Amino acid sequence: MRVRRLAAWTALPLAVTLGLVACGSGGDGGSGQSDPNAAVRIEIAEPQHLVPTNTNETSGSQVLAALFSPLVDYDEANKPYEVAAESVTSSDNKVWTIKLKDGYTFHNGEKVTAENYIDAWNYGAYAPNGQNSSYFFEKVAGYEDLQGEKPAAKTLSGLKKVDDLTFTVTLTEPYSEFKTMLGYTAFYPLPKAAFSAPGVLAEGYEQAPIGQGPFKIKGTWQHDAKVEVEKYDAFPGQKPKVAGVEFRIYQQPTAAYADVLSDNLDVIKTIPTESLSTAATDLGDRFEQSPASSLQVLAFPTFQKEFSKPEVRKAISMAIDRDEITKSIFKDSQQPARSFVSPVVAGYRENTIGAAGEFDPAKAKAMYQAAGGPSKIELSYNGDGGHKDWIDATCNQLKANLGVECVGTAEPKFADLLTKLKAKQPVGLFRMGWVMDYPSMENYLGPLYSTNGSSNYYGYSNPEFDKLLAEGAKAPNEEEAIKKYQAAEDLLAEDLPVIPLRYGQNNFGHSTKVKNVEMDLFDRVDLLKIEAVK
Repeated sequence: MRVRRLAAWTALPLAVTLGLVACGSGGDGGSGQSDPNAAVRIEIAEPQHLVPTNTNETSGSQVLAALFSPLVDYDEANKPYEVAAESVTSSDNKVWTIKLKDGYTFHNGEKVTAENYIDAWNYGAYAPNGQNSSYFFEKVAGYEDLQGEKPAAKTLSGLKKVDDLTFTVTLTEPYSEFKTMLGYTAFYPLPKAAFSAPGVLAEGYEQAPIGQGPFKIKGTWQHDAKVEVEKYDAFPGQKPKVAGVEFRIYQQPTAAYADVLSDNLDVIKTIPTESLSTAATDLGDRFEQSPASSLQVLAFPTFQKEFSKPEVRKAISMAIDRDEITKSIFKDSQQPARSFVSPVVAGYRENTIGAAGEFDPAKAKAMYQAAGGPSKIELSYNGDGGHKDWIDATCNQLKANLGVECVGTAEPKFADLLTKLKAKQPVGLFRMGWVMDYPSMENYLGPLYSTNGSSNYYGYSNPEFDKLLAEGAKAPNEEEAIKKYQAAEDLLAEDLPVIPLRYGQNNFGHSTKVKNVEMDLFDRVDLLKIEAVK
């Protein structure tokens, strides 16, 4: 369990009860013996990036999970435990000491040292580098000096090397969950070979990333086709049970599903919505379900005049019948969402958006007209994610219930949609999915809605919200932090920059050629458990 993020494909949600069990046995695809010399094939969408500090979507992070080993991972209770780190300690939650395990090397033979983490984090935090995950270094002392077009500094003052395997991280304010954050992709190290000069990423590094994880890159990233990795024999941690992985890139989930049925693909991470009703019959015990942390929303470009009023946004929310779409499109395999955080994290409350989550077409239309909502609504989504059916159903509801023209617009790939959003190009309302980076209520709030949040593509900004988040981060314990985060969520309910729609559940399938296929809360296949079958 490591990196979680913006999800390209339809996340199929989680029953609020967390006791979901798999439909299948957990994984024996056949009666054959394990074949440690075989590679497995796993579907992904085209990644946007493969640099750790620039990767904030699930397909890229699935690949990086093969190439890198995190400082910490998470146990069944979602508590962090050390992986590449020997220890992560602090006496005051402000100055943290990270000691690395000895024996880790990068795939080019370089020994992993404290400097590799310091170099990578400085690169990620330096604003001119334009890294998507720069936000996650905001808590480190000196971050502000690295911001702007002409930053005052190039390195974080809060990072200090103690010795080859030890460094300290000084935060601007105490943060009790800092150790929990360290399982996130942005905190991976980079080798010296990743840089052509201090702080300058080498040209071509992203096409063949060098990590220190259980697998190394095989060849280069073949865009829109595949990324291949092979087992790294010198990896000192838990060894994978397969010789390699081909991350096969699909434009459409239906094509991936057909390949799984014919044994031409080993794992599809999300069963297409149109195949949900037949998946159990098609795959038998190779159709699996497990809890997930994902949340699907429709987001507003709040910086555009026609969507700047909360009343317009609330009216659109009230015109959408979540329960009907969950039943008719997703065959009750999803849980309607009316809150901004997932049931999997401490602090979750049901129905925090209140009246805005109630289906009331008459009231919605009156509110919409009174607020001067636009006569035409565009719903943008990524065409490589299997979203067309529910987008069309949503448009039909908005047409009928608000009396507006509505059209769904597909961008070819999720990466294309993110690029347009980052440039603030007009796309109307847009579909977004979130998979948690680390298990905390704050992770569903800060990156998505704080003024400088790494995934705040809607331009939402509320100083009081930012203030409550900061107070929660400084709280001495989880209980006090949750109180602040819940107050911040209440402000989101008033402003409604996005419309929560559905909570996620993993609905996945695999071929007869693999076994022990597991997916975690973060939309990723566990690459250390999966086995090939002879």
